[in-house]
Amino acid sequence: MGIETIILVVALVGGLYMAWSIGANDVANAMGTSVGSGALTVKRAVILAAVLEFAGAFFVGTHVSETIRKGIINPALFQGNEMALVFGMIGALLAAAIWLQIASYFGMPVSTTHSIV
Repeated sequence: MGIETIILVVALVGGLYMAWSIGANDVANAMGTSVGSGALTVKRAVILAAVLEFAGAFFVGTHVSETIRKGIINPALFQGNEMALVFGMIGALLAAAIWLQIASYFGMPVSTTHSIV
C-alpha cells in the first residue's frame, strides 16, 4: 500500500469523524423544534436531515473547499512541498473534529465553521 492510499484512507476516516462530530454538535439545533413540536417523528427528521445534508454537501461542498483552498490558504506557499499542505489539512480536520466532540460532550455551544477555520 502506497503513501497516497494511506493518506486517502486517513483523510476519509477523518472526514467521517468530522461529519459525526458536526452532527453531534448541530443536529439538535436543526431537528429539535420539529420533533419537539410533533411536526416530525424522530425517524422522519433523521431521514430528512440526512437527505438535505447530503444534497448540500454534494451541490455546494466544492464552494466551501474552494474558499478554504483559495480564500484562507495560499497554495503557492507550499509549492515544492505539497505534502506539508496535505498533512496540515488533515491535521486541521482532525483537530476540529476532536474539538467539536469535546465541546459537544460538555454541552458547550461552539461554531463548526470557527472550529475548522
